[in-house]
Amino acid sequence: MNGRSRATLHDIKPHDRIARLLVSAHSLTELGLDNARVVASFLQLRRFSAGTVFMREGDSTNADSMLLVLDGEATVEHAASRTSDGMVVTVLGAGALIGEMGLLDGGPRSATCTANTGLTVGELTLAAMEQLVEQHPQVAARLLMAISRRMSQRLRATNRKVQTFARLSRVMQKELDATHEANQRLMRVAR
Repeated sequence: MNGRSRATLHDIKPHDRIARLLVSAHSLTELGLDNARVVASFLQLRRFSAGTVFMREGDSTNADSMLLVLDGEATVEHAASRTSDGMVVTVLGAGALIGEMGLLDGGPRSATCTANTGLTVGELTLAAMEQLVEQHPQVAARLLMAISRRMSQRLRATNRKVQTFARLSRVMQKELDATHEANQRLMRVAR
């Protein structure tokens, strides 16, 4: 050992810790640490106890913000239909972003998020984003580009999944058609 100790994220000053999470592999790596420190200063800390639903699919109240998970885990769910239970899409931990679309368009939330554990997040509201644009326009532009790239990556992944589901659907439809045709022949023979 060379006498140097490794600092954990908990040992680093709060803005530094938040900035490091913001540029982690789960978040906005291309933002850069110096820019992330500026963004971190515009985040408001929020805490949720385990079991708290802090974002509900379809809700448009207070939908104009983005969250960075600082500590804890959250489950993201989508309702398959209005009458069914939600389908867990993913579980997110420290460094994950939630609600980027809401920050950009203020539209209804696209998923329901529940705190699995005690959860601490940094929230960037639209009002704070507007202040960031006014006070640090270059940082704000880099943040928006990084968010846009991240959303583009997600959209591409979703498109690949939709294409896979479409292929599966076609195969299943062919199987159903073949089964229906066989049943029709059997019914004609049985008459």
